[in-house]
Amino acid sequence: MLGRDYREVVAEPAGEGITIRWVIGKPEGAPNFALRVIEFAPGAVFTPHQHPFEHEIFVLEGEGMVEGPRGELAMKPGTAIYVPPDEVHGYRNTGKVVLRFVCVVPHT
Repeated sequence: MLGRDYREVVAEPAGEGITIRWVIGKPEGAPNFALRVIEFAPGAVFTPHQHPFEHEIFVLEGEGMVEGPRGELAMKPGTAIYVPPDEVHGYRNTGKVVLRFVCVVPHT
């Protein structure tokens, strides 16, 4: 078993005003999935993109929007989101504080 404080994991840049912390993954012995904490500064945008793998997201703090082929979905604390494989999706922070969420993806 492993327990760790995500804040002790180095935040890597993932775009302007966006960081990602690879909290648990293969290096920690997780054979199937990676758990990441992603942070968006106020106004930060990750343009629409797609991947051949699913995402499971749980919003911890802040406010934002995720956009997909059927429109936009509000992101706020407690929101759970599923992005299917190959679905185009993008994110933006619409609030005045950091938008922080957990994102789980399978190893690729």
